[in-house]
Amino acid sequence: MSAPNRMAYREACRQALRAALQADQRVFLMGEDVGKYGGCYAVTKGLLEEFGPQRIVDTPLAENGFVGMGIGAALAGLRPIVEIMTCNFSLLALDQIVNNAATIPHMSGGQFAVPLVIRMATGAGRQLAAQHSHSFEGWYAHIPGLKVAAPGTVEDARFMLAAALADPNPVLLFEHIGLYAMEEEVDRGIDHVDLSRARVRRPGRDVTIASYGAGLQKSLAAAQRLAQEGVEAEVIDLRMLRPLDDETVAGSVARTHRCVIVDEAWRSGSVSAELAARLLEGCFYELDAPIRRVCSREVPVPYAAHLEEAALPQVQQVMDAVRGVLARG
Repeated sequence: MSAPNRMAYREACRQALRAALQADQRVFLMGEDVGKYGGCYAVTKGLLEEFGPQRIVDTPLAENGFVGMGIGAALAGLRPIVEIMTCNFSLLALDQIVNNAATIPHMSGGQFAVPLVIRMATGAGRQLAAQHSHSFEGWYAHIPGLKVAAPGTVEDARFMLAAALADPNPVLLFEHIGLYAMEEEVDRGIDHVDLSRARVRRPGRDVTIASYGAGLQKSLAAAQRLAQEGVEAEVIDLRMLRPLDDETVAGSVARTHRCVIVDEAWRSGSVSAELAARLLEGCFYELDAPIRRVCSREVPVPYAAHLEEAALPQVQQVMDAVRGVLARG
């Protein structure tokens, strides 16, 4: 393996965009404030100067319109990357995403592909209040015809985009706003990632913790602290929410016999609910305790810092959930 390269999640996203734009003239980026402003989270800073306004396209505040343009460009043979400032705003483009991007390949009998990538910021923790802080990736993971990815590590932030662009049909990338400043080491020998499988980020024998995005980092922190108590938690990074790799999680549960699922979305109708149902269907007799879920409180995300913190899953809650399943059975 090559020497590691330390970088921030934000820089990994920028490098992924630069590499894609350099590698293929069909690739272009469009969205709100991606050009002159450099991106709402500074991910696209410098790209306009490097690639020009034909490939880094600032758009009006019109999500339904510019997502539709992205679909049209994809149908015409280009490789558009559409940035939606926050996943809350993607609701304005639901018709384009759900009724067009996801369905055209099927309704055309496979005659038309939609090689479109949509990047969205998701999640809370930055005091941006309810209209900028929710986690809607689970909604999109419900839709056949879409692939939904949630990079929870710097490595995935760097290489998931290329894998998404190589897919002939639409891929949604959900980048958590709380991760942009996170720094990790990325091995220089890595040049791609697999979008089809979950990853074991920490091996363990006592309990399985399954999560994604910012929840992954909280799960890893909880596992590290639990190890000081003699509890070895296996942490699974779901990474792909559609298709959902429940097989990897089930394999872990078959070894640990206990499971905690950490999901920043609301509990009702969430990815955690879907995964829990699949585990109960597929490995009920492997479980020595009921599955526990750690999710956000079912309220719009508050603005006040102390209320926002209280509404979101925290490391201590993950630890308490693990202790709870270990106490059962």
